[in-house]
Amino acid sequence: MTRLPLVLALVALSAHSAAANDLDGTWLRDDGNARVRIAPCGDKICATNLWIGDSSKGEAAGDKLVMTLARQPDGTFSGSAYDAKRDWTYSMTITAKPGALTTRGCIAAKLICRDVNWKAVE
Repeated sequence: MTRLPLVLALVALSAHSAAANDLDGTWLRDDGNARVRIAPCGDKICATNLWIGDSSKGEAAGDKLVMTLARQPDGTFSGSAYDAKRDWTYSMTITAKPGALTTRGCIAAKLICRDVNWKAVE
């Protein structure tokens, strides 16, 4: 589970536009150890590491998570996230509030999950 920082960061074409509006931006992880940029990439959404303070867990600047997310009735975004560096696919849920995100990334049929809080970088 030490390789989930980017995933926990850090989301169908119509859902892409809605997600991009709410999630697009630069985000700082709550422990201050990662900065990511969330932006459209083709018909998906990408979270790209801009800066990693502790690279001992295998994370590096430039690593990218490609997400396919759809807005849910409760306002969250959920779907999948693919980490090409590790060839892993995660279940992903993102809750967006003004200036803040909470990401929940899960593997192993949602048996192993981790939540991470993010704040918008101004």
